[in-house]
Amino acid sequence: MTTFFDDEARVAMLCYLVVGELVAMARTGDWLKTDHLIELSLVWMRDNGANPEWRDRIGILRMAAGLAPDILATFGLRTDQTLALLFTNGERLDYRVPLVGQIHDQCAARLQRA
Repeated sequence: MTTFFDDEARVAMLCYLVVGELVAMARTGDWLKTDHLIELSLVWMRDNGANPEWRDRIGILRMAAGLAPDILATFGLRTDQTLALLFTNGERLDYRVPLVGQIHDQCAARLQRA
């Protein structure tokens, strides 16, 4: 069963994974290991009812790992406190926060270039 997975869903997934990478860096001083990045993608897919084709998902995972250092350099999100402001009370990104919108825009631009 394949669930509709459009461009906006790709951007949202990429954005979530990039921020997950930033959280890992702030907490541990290192980027997510591949298995943790895969697990984070499964959380996003479950929460959003998405089931992308495996090639699409792998491409987004790789893109997140490559884009996260650029986002870190651009926005300087280095502390748990700063990153916590990007989320709602749950685990969802808060798109009302301007910085989340800026990260989302960077992710959309990266996907367009792919």
